[in-house]
Amino acid sequence: MPALQRFGLTGGIGSGKSTVARVLVECGAHLVDTDAIARALTLAGGAGIAPVAAAFGADVIGADGALDRERMRALVFADPAAKRRLEGILHPLIGQRAAEQAAAAAAGQPVVFDVPLLAESRHWRERVQRIVVVDCSEATQAARVAARPGWTLEAARNVIAQQAPRAARRAIADAVIHNENVTLDALANEVRQLYRTWGSG
Repeated sequence: MPALQRFGLTGGIGSGKSTVARVLVECGAHLVDTDAIARALTLAGGAGIAPVAAAFGADVIGADGALDRERMRALVFADPAAKRRLEGILHPLIGQRAAEQAAAAAAGQPVVFDVPLLAESRHWRERVQRIVVVDCSEATQAARVAARPGWTLEAARNVIAQQAPRAARRAIADAVIHNENVTLDALANEVRQLYRTWGSG
């Protein structure tokens, strides 16, 4: 089997996915971070700002010209139709930018697509050869997220409830990284071993 060239990375909020992504980059992978793309699209002047404002009104845009993420988060959690409308605006833009970033990888360099909603998206699953899922308990997820500035335990639990269940993510995985009660060094070693194994085909 040829060496892996494109694989997906996913995990629920607070699972430690970003930490795993950093280790993969240290190993030599080219990272395409769809969360970072989404944030850039909704900063002041971003390509997503005008269509989002047109769809939801100017009050979802902050005084700095960027998306008011707390207001939008509350809106989409309360209204599934609003969530679908927002995704309909941002997902095509994210897909376009992700393809552009993937094309910038060096010849033969493995590309990691960091996609929080990979389990929910057949489109993304079809773009990668294998999938690694970072997993931990929902209680651990919630505690980690609640420790972030601007978050509460309730808000963290609401986000977790909106995401795919852990079992659904594990069901699509070719490998699962268990990030619960492990040291950062142990986690990094597991990721490096996986990268070596997959990179050699």
